[in-house]
Amino acid sequence: MTRLFSVRRIGLTGGIGSGKSTVAGMLADCGAIIVDADAISRQSTAASGAAIPAIGQIFGESFITPAGALDRDAMRQLVFSDPAAKLRLEAIIHPLVTVETARQVSAAESTGARCIVFDVPLLVESGHWRRKVDQVLVVDCTEERQISRVMARNSWTRETVLKVMSGQASRAERLSAADICIYNESHSLAELARLARNVAAGFGL
Repeated sequence: MTRLFSVRRIGLTGGIGSGKSTVAGMLADCGAIIVDADAISRQSTAASGAAIPAIGQIFGESFITPAGALDRDAMRQLVFSDPAAKLRLEAIIHPLVTVETARQVSAAESTGARCIVFDVPLLVESGHWRRKVDQVLVVDCTEERQISRVMARNSWTRETVLKVMSGQASRAERLSAADICIYNESHSLAELARLARNVAAGFGL
């Protein structure tokens, strides 16, 4: 007799530079299926991506690189100075992310996945994601640690990192939404992997 298992749905989030993507990879190593909303978004704005025609029409061809991708630096500067521009961009990208997310979930369920982890940078900010998952896992660290990591990783100025952080939920808001938290201030990768395995075991992996 075939035994049917319900799929565990976990929302994974964390501020920029928290180590969220690293933890997602570790959970995947434990057997979780990862649905990465940020990766889907980037794919839609890559060369010949599904969002590119609408971006060119609404924002102008100056926001499209010669290779046919979104000019991320130009768009970042625009949305920093014009909040309405961010809403227009989201109106283009979010429906595409929703459709592709649903496709990936359906594919995962058809293979008998036990646990789907939705890697969503703005899970807390979106408002609707909490209703779609069983638990929220937050990867947390101090704001200073976020800043130092992103400056080193992206070669951004401190001001640029702070602007990005200002568009995200505060650390306190993320922690208040958390069912589970991995504190990633100064762990080695081996220590972080151990914590991720412990969390994965709680998900039945």
